[in-house]
Amino acid sequence: MAQDTTLKIGELAARSGLTVDALRYYERVGLMPRARRTSGGFRVYPTAVTERLRFIKQAQANGLTLAEIRELLGFHDRGGQERCRQVQRLLARKIEELDAKVIHLQEFKRTLEGYRQECDRAQRQATDECPVVEQLGRSHE
Repeated sequence: MAQDTTLKIGELAARSGLTVDALRYYERVGLMPRARRTSGGFRVYPTAVTERLRFIKQAQANGLTLAEIRELLGFHDRGGQERCRQVQRLLARKIEELDAKVIHLQEFKRTLEGYRQECDRAQRQATDECPVVEQLGRSHE
């Protein structure tokens, strides 16, 4: 194999923006194929693995977990309609999770808005203590 078609782990780390430790971890958990070793024991990767790493980083940035990404990458081995059905099921699961998070965040936002209104009232009344801090302090007793 020509020298310019492979990358040592440090070169791959620099090119991908990931740490060497992250690359080793990705390899260990099956997100990346096992590296070939040189006679000196150095890991070398085909340059094409940078595309896979780009996909992993993009998927993470969009909220997928490493387990979900590994699942998506595993679908690559299956063909056609079955692969598409598996991806569709994974995405449906992720959408359900996001819907639940949105509901939780909306509830939390309402709680924070209520606290802010209490602070507004306290400031208009020039009270000595913040009612929110007092209320939160009592809930831990």
